[in-house]
Amino acid sequence: MSRRELREQIFKLVFRVEFNSMEEMSEQEKLFLEDDELAMKDEDAAYISKKSNAILEKMAEIDGLINQKAKGWTTERMSKVDLTILRVAVYEILFDEDVPTNVAINEAVELAKKFGQEESSGFINGVLAKFA
Repeated sequence: MSRRELREQIFKLVFRVEFNSMEEMSEQEKLFLEDDELAMKDEDAAYISKKSNAILEKMAEIDGLINQKAKGWTTERMSKVDLTILRVAVYEILFDEDVPTNVAINEAVELAKKFGQEESSGFINGVLAKFA
């Protein structure tokens, strides 16, 4: 899988935390990675697992940072899609040295265009610009 495809799968897995408890996420990850339609290689599954778990481990810290930077918005008011995209991107900007900031922002905007609402990409770009 390409980095973009991997990021999209990470987004989809992290999104599940909105509908499942943290305690259920290991089972959700197992179900997600066993999906035959994805037909992913072992190294891709390992990358998705490692990165999504790292994001989930830092989720409270990431949410706090998002709340500080997103003036007039809180994570509770944001759409679940936008919030998940922000979580992945903020993790990449602040904690993943392999992803340049401009790439993290651009990829988040692309995810927002694909999965978010009409105004999501502008909102995501505006919030993430404050992290750059």
